Formats: sequence, C-alpha cells, structure tokens
Amino acid sequence: MKLLGVIGGMSWTSTAEYYRLLNSEVARQRGGLTSARLLLHSVDFAEIAALQTSGEWDEAGEILADITRGLERAGAEGLLLATNTMHKVAPHIEAATRLPLLHIADATGEAIQGAGLKKVGLIATAFTMEQDFYTGRLSEKYGLDVIVPGPADRAEVHRVIFDELCRNAVTEQSRVIYRRVMADLVSRGAQAIILGCTEISLLVGAADVAVPVFDTTAIHVQEAVRFMLE
Repeated sequence: MKLLGVIGGMSWTSTAEYYRLLNSEVARQRGGLTSARLLLHSVDFAEIAALQTSGEWDEAGEILADITRGLERAGAEGLLLATNTMHKVAPHIEAATRLPLLHIADATGEAIQGAGLKKVGLIATAFTMEQDFYTGRLSEKYGLDVIVPGPADRAEVHRVIFDELCRNAVTEQSRVIYRRVMADLVSRGAQAIILGCTEISLLVGAADVAVPVFDTTAIHVQEAVRFMLE
C-alpha cells in the first residue's frame, strides 16, 4: 500500500470525515485489521481562511507548497488536498513536488462524465462557485455545463459552510435551505448536484434532492484508495 500525504484541516470537520472514509474503504477492500497508510498535516484553518477572504491566494499557496515539501521528505508517495476550495492553489502544490496530486475536480469530473451527464448544479463555498479554477476545469476537461445558485443563495450556502459546518454545527434550518437551493438548480435543468465543498455531505445527501448527488469527499476518497492500493 502506498503512503498517502494528506493536507487537511480545511476544515477539521471534513478532514475527520476523510480520515474515517479512507480507513473504512481500505479496510473494506483489504479486510481484517487493515487501515490506510497516511501522513496528515492539518493546518490552522483560521490562518488559511483569513488569506482566502483577503484574496491572498499566492501566500496561501506557498503555505501549502511548504507543507507539500515536508510530506514528500517524510516519504509520501502521493498527495491528497482534503478541500475543494484550496484546489485554487493546486498549481503551487504541483510546482513544489514530483509527487502526483489527486485533484478533486478531476475525480469528480470523471465520475459525472462516466454517468453520462452534462448539466450539473454546484453548491460550494462562494470562492468555488464564483471563480473559474473549479467550474472552468469541469467545463474544459469534461465538457460539463455547470450552473450555480443566484447571488443571495450563494451567500447563504457559503455562510452555512463557514459559520456552521466548519464549526461542527448541523442544523435542520440549514438543511431546509440547502434542499431549497438544490431544488432550484434542478428546476433550472441540473441533472445532478455536486456537493462541491467537503463539509456539505455532513448536512445533505442523496435523500435531499430528486436527482443524483456527487459527493466530492466520497469521490475523492475512492480515487485516493484506488491510488494507494493499485
């Protein structure tokens, strides 16, 4: 089994879910007491979130690049960035290492393409919904038509992520909001919904919308386990 370097803590709530899913899937496939071989560097998310808000993406990228170099020195054979939003700085990470980065948008794009779907709705942080690093990659590499909620709903989806899910708070009120936002995307022609922030699956899932759901956390984990065990 390959040793996987994981850059986490963005937020700790989703990284904990990554850790659970990685170990559960490795154990399912290998059986017995087998668990995942992981090196985890968990950041102080307050520092990263402040850089996101101020638009200092290059500085954030250099922090993650430095972490990448440390994981490589420690023996990691591949890299998993346990967040959607910070894939904006994936080029910083890739420039800092010879190790493969298992890109979350690629894993998601391949899964949607494999399902034969074209038009998908995306709910995520405002950074991921509004900037091109994620939707552009899905469009250019996988031919997907990605639609996002309107401005007010984007702001509300973003607020729930940072004010609640990243702080380990899950409320029925926010679940109702997300269900409404997803239903609106379906009414606009979305054939599926991308849960494009790694915390969102803590709140909603396949039972909350009438079309297929692509949970990026679970998809990313499947790609990582495939890499580790191949």
